[in-house]
Amino acid sequence: MSRALDWPGLMRAGMRGLRLKPAEFWALSPGELLFLLGREKDAAPMARARLEELARAFPDAPATRQETGR
Repeated sequence: MSRALDWPGLMRAGMRGLRLKPAEFWALSPGELLFLLGREKDAAPMARARLEELARAFPDAPATRQETGR
């Protein structure tokens, strides 16, 4: 079953949202455009385990007095 693409919606998202020039928009494949829009069909949301792994690898630095204003 083939679904038609929402070209007006994709054009608004690409040229208004991403600020692509018309030539840049039309040079992209629909898959590339969806990737730029963050709508990858196979992309799963980040799981808790991956978030914790990233937090361990890149811990937040404690705020300095100057940053907190105290």
